[in-house]
Amino acid sequence: MSLSDPIADALTKIRNAYRAGHKLVTVNHSNVTEAIIKVLSDENFLNNYEIVEFTTKKGVTRKGISINLRYTNNGKSVITGLERISKPGRRVYVKAANLPRVFNNIGCAVLSTNRGMMVDRTAREMNIGGEYICKVW
Repeated sequence: MSLSDPIADALTKIRNAYRAGHKLVTVNHSNVTEAIIKVLSDENFLNNYEIVEFTTKKGVTRKGISINLRYTNNGKSVITGLERISKPGRRVYVKAANLPRVFNNIGCAVLSTNRGMMVDRTAREMNIGGEYICKVW
């Protein structure tokens, strides 16, 4: 099965797992999805992740990313919101001067730049823009 938007699929699986109170979720692997999850893990929105191989019902071996979700001591999810901005039908690009701030820098915006995936604070320090993938708070 092919997906038209694997990034939105991964973000939706993470959002739904948080809402259901799951500790672990597995998303389909792609290099872009892995880079986004690495950024979220570096920003302490996720505990950790690892790349796993699993076999489907038809016997096909696929790669996935197993994500250990982070919760507070009270049991509330660390991520309260996760929104996809740039979509396949409408790409959103931002210049270095117009980098977004998510909830007054409480959250972060994930950008795809020519130097890889990074959050808005890092892109602001490096003075580069790129594609505005998603925002997390």
